[in-house]
Amino acid sequence: MDRNFEEDFNKSDRSEQTEEADRNKEILFARALEDVKRIGKEQGNYISKEQLDEAFGDLDLSSEHMELVTDYLKKQKIGIGEPIDVDDYLTREEADYLREYLEELTLLGEVSRGEREAIILSAMAGDATAQMRLTEIFLLEVVEIAKLYSGQGVYLEDLIGEGNLAIASGVSMLGCVEHVTEAEGFLGKMIMDAMEEYIADSLRDRQTDEKMAEQVNKVAEQAKQLAEALQKKVTPQELAQETKLSVDDILEAVRISGDNIEYIEKGRDEDAE
Repeated sequence: MDRNFEEDFNKSDRSEQTEEADRNKEILFARALEDVKRIGKEQGNYISKEQLDEAFGDLDLSSEHMELVTDYLKKQKIGIGEPIDVDDYLTREEADYLREYLEELTLLGEVSRGEREAIILSAMAGDATAQMRLTEIFLLEVVEIAKLYSGQGVYLEDLIGEGNLAIASGVSMLGCVEHVTEAEGFLGKMIMDAMEEYIADSLRDRQTDEKMAEQVNKVAEQAKQLAEALQKKVTPQELAQETKLSVDDILEAVRISGDNIEYIEKGRDEDAE
């Protein structure tokens, strides 16, 4: 075998191995970061330094990378070594809403730890009255969890609504658990899952809206340029012939706009199709 070829082959092989190792490290890092975030949320916006070191111990991260991790966790409202005050992150509108909402919840009354456990056990056994009371008891916990997810592009009131719906559904599903603490963890996870799903759905909706707005603006701009050149409104077919846009894309943009793209002649090309 040619020596130069062998050297190039070995270099290429080592390069591929390095790239694969880097990819694996990135995957492990992403998983560790998600695990840390989940643990922090479950522990009430807090994770210990020991837990953080243990999560990333096998990855041999530099101090700069660990600083990025801690900065990310702080943005997620997760304190390192001690809980952070999530109330500091609320807007004035959110704080005002919460103050009024919490005043309403005080009318439901408080329960001792023993009463709470008895209600949970009854709810686990299928008692409808206990399940209703447990829903009321968890309304305050929904608020505390919602504060952890605030500041992510959705209204705090909507997060609380999603959490309340999750609780109303979850209290009737406790027959699958055996212990009080397990039931509490089950309900807490349902609240967090509901809020995370709502945030993800809202983000997808915003991205879709932005994409549609970009499509309408692009068609409108192209139509304006052609209309000014021809000194008349243009049909979708004419616009498609003069640009890289398809007739279908143009018609879709017209539909999204509510048939309000100023420089496109209305109605003519739908008949031509």
